[in-house]
Amino acid sequence: MRFLAHLIFSLFSNLIALLATIYFIKGFEIAPGFASFFMVVAVLTLINAFVRPILKLLFTPIIFLTFGLGALIINALILYLLDKVLINITITGTLSLIYAILIITAVNLVINFTAKRTYAK
Repeated sequence: MRFLAHLIFSLFSNLIALLATIYFIKGFEIAPGFASFFMVVAVLTLINAFVRPILKLLFTPIIFLTFGLGALIINALILYLLDKVLINITITGTLSLIYAILIITAVNLVINFTAKRTYAK
């Protein structure tokens, strides 16, 4: 039950993060339509739930040596994988990928931090 609640919260968090990324980054596009947008959000959430822990385990030495900045490499791999797997999302250029990583990471951090402070009481 706790995993399902975490998955739903991640779905909402990724939804907000992708909306912010689409708004601010010109080279980051998702095909128009609610179904294609929701599919991108759902696949990103599933990749974060199942593939991200494996990547974090594999890249633990790099994350440790870079004082946590190696997690950005994992985020880049996840977005690159998402771009290659789905035809609904298009990321043009490395700079767009880097900015998308930073925005998605920042939005998820803010939402998760706010939720933990709100519900921890």
